[in-house]
Amino acid sequence: MIPAKFDYTRPSSLDAAVSALADGGEDAKVIAGGQSLLPLLRLRLAYPSLLVDIGGLDELRGVRDEGGSLLIGAATTHYQLIHDPLITGHCGLLAQAAATVADPAVRHRGTLGGSLAHADPAGDLPAVALALDATMIARGPGGDREIPASAFFTDYLTTSLQPGEVLTGIRVPKTDGWGYRYEKFHRTAQAWAIVGVAALVRRANGQVAEARIGLTNMGPVPVRAAAAESAAAGAEASRNSLASAAARAAEGTSPPGDLHGAPDYRRHLAQVLTGRALAAAAGV
Repeated sequence: MIPAKFDYTRPSSLDAAVSALADGGEDAKVIAGGQSLLPLLRLRLAYPSLLVDIGGLDELRGVRDEGGSLLIGAATTHYQLIHDPLITGHCGLLAQAAATVADPAVRHRGTLGGSLAHADPAGDLPAVALALDATMIARGPGGDREIPASAFFTDYLTTSLQPGEVLTGIRVPKTDGWGYRYEKFHRTAQAWAIVGVAALVRRANGQVAEARIGLTNMGPVPVRAAAAESAAAGAEASRNSLASAAARAAEGTSPPGDLHGAPDYRRHLAQVLTGRALAAAAGV
């Protein structure tokens, strides 16, 4: 199909992009890699009056070491996440999950900021951002503001970004010393996750000192498996103990039902995949 008519601008600076977006009103949209937005335009599921293309802004790309955390530009591609030494060395979960996104063509064009701002609960990286306790940085006409991942995803395909704001960066704490694993169940290598689990485990004295678990496609927004996290904390770092904690992974979730799986099926998958992810992250 052919998209509906829209205006297009490609600003040369971030400030110019913010200004253009503000002038465009609520119907203006940001585009970078276009891997989420372009299909919606072609299917006429989105009708922006203006596209503000930030794909050429080098200031929104790359990774910077901030000591205890990494600041990742919103226009950093999935391919760059997979191969950047700072990411692989200090935030391996993000690199591992990015490597499962779609196919090589999408990974070379799609961006971290685009994936998070699109806020598809079946996307891989929103659940990872939750598990990492990431912070989103947005710039609007009033300046910069920081939004914790726990408050960023508000509804299906909806975030707390305000009209006129551009997602400019994502700050993730370093997870040195943590084990990690992204487990994903999907029909084909390029398909959306039916269920995905992002797990982080910190061990101490043969026990799980702390666990973080983000769930993909278990509700209208990515969610943390809080009950499973609580059950895992303090448990023996063994498969049996972690399987018992994983049995609580679906508590408090509202998974969708569609052609790919009923809600009960997704709850079962969440338990199984969480058990696998926790065991791998704990190294048992």
